[in-house]
Amino acid sequence: MKNLKLKMARVEHDLSQQELANKVGVSRQTIGLIELGKYNPTLHLCLAICKALNKTLDELFWDED
Repeated sequence: MKNLKLKMARVEHDLSQQELANKVGVSRQTIGLIELGKYNPTLHLCLAICKALNKTLDELFWDED
């Protein structure tokens, strides 16, 4: 399942995938795969992304379905 919440939060902060990747210490491809739902990030990476985007885990990664 695509992570549109992550993509929307990244766009709200006017960050490219590469810029977010640099902030959290991963490759651009990793961010792209997370957004596409093809990579399941570690809790550590999820927390780093949340801090970089000033969001909670629930806001970015909780599946409401």
